[in-house]
Amino acid sequence: MPEGRRGKTTKLTTKQKAYIALSATSIIWGTTWVASKIGVQKAPALEVASIRQFIGGSLYVLFFIFIKKQPLPTLKQLGWLTIMGILMFVSANGIATMALKHISSGLGALIAALYPLCVVLIEAIFFKNKNINFLTFIGIILGIGGIAVVFYDNAFHSHTGGFALGVILSLIAMITWSIATIFIARKKADINPYYATGWQMLTSSAILFSIVIITGDHIPLANIPAQTWGALTYLVLAGSIFTFVAFIYSMKHLEPAIASLYAYINPIVAILVGSLVVNEKLTFNILIGSVITLIGVYLVNRSMKQKQPMTSADADAM
Repeated sequence: MPEGRRGKTTKLTTKQKAYIALSATSIIWGTTWVASKIGVQKAPALEVASIRQFIGGSLYVLFFIFIKKQPLPTLKQLGWLTIMGILMFVSANGIATMALKHISSGLGALIAALYPLCVVLIEAIFFKNKNINFLTFIGIILGIGGIAVVFYDNAFHSHTGGFALGVILSLIAMITWSIATIFIARKKADINPYYATGWQMLTSSAILFSIVIITGDHIPLANIPAQTWGALTYLVLAGSIFTFVAFIYSMKHLEPAIASLYAYINPIVAILVGSLVVNEKLTFNILIGSVITLIGVYLVNRSMKQKQPMTSADADAM
């Protein structure tokens, strides 16, 4: 290559790379809801969740043990990790995956995005947190109101009897994730948070696998269709590994207010991609309700930002 042309070559700055990482996080984590929806169409939901957590958790744990030379967790740490695995990956992720059998991926993502509102309410009711101001209150009202609009529109366009069940399961998953967020903020463990995530996924996969064996709600691995394996491959490689690394990079090199924008983009991506890939119903009311909900979540986050630092639970690896 001539010297002059080589001299014109420019490299991306760290901030530009961070914005690319943020874009990848926003888009890919939004599409993982659709991938989960595809994965559970022809396979039991909890079995899909258990396989996903086992593969993802194993990769994380092996990386930190053999590459980063991290020691095995102590019994005390393992107990804490198991509790968090139950809250975050057995209950929150597992139940959210079950819900996608009955509701759209977009609605599932939107309900999951409500967790900051739930955290504020739990803190106010059970921990007597008096930091709720007018902006927080408006955000909570908008968040609930927007979900009501989406729920109303989905309910009238849904032809499956399990729609209400799916919404209930999604709400339970979101509440459980909120409890886990509070638990982490109040009781931190002395262990690398990303190494901890791997162990939480690994322990949760064992619990989920036990549940599917006991309930009999599983199929032989050889009978799991290629469609589900394809979704699982995407969920593990793109959703749990590549995007998680991108998320960490964006958090390190961007202001927290900008790095957290992925949480507002994910549901919109899930709604749009779901309508294109799996023909989920998309109406004007659903879009308006979604925007109202995300504005509410944004207002709550903004009002609490200076009072409540982000925890590792905010790194939703869905």
